Amino acid sequence: MSTDEEGRSSLPHGSAVVAYSARTDVGRVRSVNEDAYLAAAPVYLVADGMGGHARGDAASHAVLETFRRHLEPERSTTPEQVLDAIHSSNDAVRALSEEGEEGTAVAGTTLAGVALVDAGDGELRWMVFNVGDSRVYAWDGRRLEQVSVDHSAVQELLDAGVIEPEEAERHPDRNVITRALGADAFVEPDVWLVPATGRQVFLVCSDGLTKEVDDDTIARVLAGGGGHAAGIAGELVDLALERGGRDNVTAVVVESECGDVSRADDETTKDREDAVGGDLDETAPRRGSNA
Repeated sequence: MSTDEEGRSSLPHGSAVVAYSARTDVGRVRSVNEDAYLAAAPVYLVADGMGGHARGDAASHAVLETFRRHLEPERSTTPEQVLDAIHSSNDAVRALSEEGEEGTAVAGTTLAGVALVDAGDGELRWMVFNVGDSRVYAWDGRRLEQVSVDHSAVQELLDAGVIEPEEAERHPDRNVITRALGADAFVEPDVWLVPATGRQVFLVCSDGLTKEVDDDTIARVLAGGGGHAAGIAGELVDLALERGGRDNVTAVVVESECGDVSRADDETTKDREDAVGGDLDETAPRRGSNA
């Protein structure tokens, strides 16, 4: 089963116009989709549930419901409100864990997303947040950059220089994550604040996409997107399904115009079509702006 969605929002006073496309699919192997997404200004997020069938599904949807209660639709929010929603989501997911004969059956979920926030200085920023191995990418028309850093056993081995990137995809611990909502009483998300200026594109996705589709291919899809977010999420999910679809797969593509939004809505993003030729510059996950 697959769910598709597209939309467009204009925040108060013309400060930002945001378009998005989103799609989630159960994949070719799994019987239950434990992924879930929220795509409603000011927040766009993906949660990849864990714990098996009903618990994983319930965990990811608990995150969505918590964010809906904490953030006011169609208005920018604050970093503090987003953090409060994340911590409350952790509490909600922990409440789903059940005691049984074999101990506690723990529900959990990853979380990755972007939210348009007012940081208190009168300037809008995109707040990128992450817990687990779902990812947030930024696309500037030429380069795809992984903004978030995976909380995974494989990422720790890569950071320590124990394994090479080409070994990561087949490493036996490639599905082991080191941080998740619901795992502990307190969760520490990674957070980045990115200036919201001009036209920007973000991709938020579960690992069901990134384990099937490499970064170079993702960049080429974004480059050929015709200047708008519409339809790109579905194209990415289709690629993951064509390449095996071994897991649930979810993608949310967000395109914003912040500041001067007087330009025509159908303006094509600069340099998209000719941005991806042969090689793409490889970029490491951003760490310096971690808050």
